[in-house]
Amino acid sequence: SSQKTPVIQQWISSVIRRIDHYKAEHKALLKEATTLLELALWKANLDDNEGEMEGVRTTRGRRKRARKESCITSGSSIVIKNVLPFLQLE
Repeated sequence: SSQKTPVIQQWISSVIRRIDHYKAEHKALLKEATTLLELALWKANLDDNEGEMEGVRTTRGRRKRARKESCITSGSSIVIKNVLPFLQLE
C-alpha cells in the first residue's frame, strides 16, 4: 500500500499536467475561433453593404470609410459575447 501512494501521486500529477495543457490549447483555439468568427461577420456585413453601393460611383476614401464603419457596426461583439459562453470551459 505504501508503494502505491507515490505511483498514484505521480499519475495524478501527470493527469493534472495534461489537463492544464489541454486547457491552454483550448484557450488558444478559442481565441483563433473568435477571431475567425469576427472576420466572417465583418465579411458578411461588407458583402451586404456592397450590394447597397452597387451602381453608385464611390471614391477609394469613401469605400475605406465604409469598410471601417462596417467593422464597427458588424455586430460581432454582440454575437461573440453570446457565443463564447457555449465554447468556454468552466
